[in-house]
Amino acid sequence: MTSDVVPPNRPQLPSNFANELWQRYASQQKRLRPEPTQPSSSEISPEDYTTFTTHLKSSTRILALFGAGLSAASGIPTFRGAGGFWREYDSMTLATPSAFSKDPALVWQFYNYRRHAALNATPNRAHIALAELAKNKPNFLAISQNIDGLCQRAGHPAENIQPVHGSIFSNRCTKCPYVEHDNFKDPLVPAFALPDDVDPSDAKFPLKDIALGDLPRCPDCSALLRPNVVWFGEPLPQGAVDRVENWMATDNGGIDLMLVVGTSALVYPAAGFIHTARARGARVAVFNMEEPTEEGPTSRLKDGDWFFQGDAAVLLPELLKEVIGVVPGV
Repeated sequence: MTSDVVPPNRPQLPSNFANELWQRYASQQKRLRPEPTQPSSSEISPEDYTTFTTHLKSSTRILALFGAGLSAASGIPTFRGAGGFWREYDSMTLATPSAFSKDPALVWQFYNYRRHAALNATPNRAHIALAELAKNKPNFLAISQNIDGLCQRAGHPAENIQPVHGSIFSNRCTKCPYVEHDNFKDPLVPAFALPDDVDPSDAKFPLKDIALGDLPRCPDCSALLRPNVVWFGEPLPQGAVDRVENWMATDNGGIDLMLVVGTSALVYPAAGFIHTARARGARVAVFNMEEPTEEGPTSRLKDGDWFFQGDAAVLLPELLKEVIGVVPGV
């Protein structure tokens, strides 16, 4: 037998208690739910911000291609377009095997300047934002054409990045199999030392006349060392290409999003990576300072793709913040 009598030691609850409790819970959840955000940068339209961030958050497999423009905000010259000269030399003519064979001292002084610039640079907010994206999206792979090491210094996980043009801090022998990695000595050899007030990129300062014997030499066979980077006319390392292709082929080859940062990707294989990603379902987002002026994959965007014009160090932290949080100023 049951009784409807409430024991005297049990407190009476208000008749509207359940309704008030629900309203209080709903109010609390509303406060906890993040409000829809809008871009704080005038370089990003609200519509592009919303469509991109919505797709980013739902994306699982993300491929990225990094070019020289990613490091521009760190003070690293891109050596492209109007800035394509080092002193009076076209930088593209220095980055060749024939240039090294003809004048190794000149080419080494060019790369010594680039090593010094990279060592004294700091990863910018775009490097940091992309490193954080890699940590938040495990199936993210970045193909980096940069040799300056700034992505790695920003904390980009090694398993989420594949350099394809080598590293300016690696050298290899021109005769034997010797290769050295992570050589951050500056200057690399005493002959490269310069006074603090001399800018080697300024043509008003004459280049040093360096003897062949004073250039970097192999410790195993004494032959000339060369920067372990990919020069124009040389193939990409096969291991790097295999890793990218294997990543593309996993999970049935589906790719949700492709980020193209700081490169026009006019030449292969860079252009091919974009074509392949799109063929496997990716929407493409391009980040560059200038609109493409030549026909290529970044100039042939499709409905559902994005082109964000401006400094990657401004755009990327803003567009990735709903996944990675706020990137502090550096």
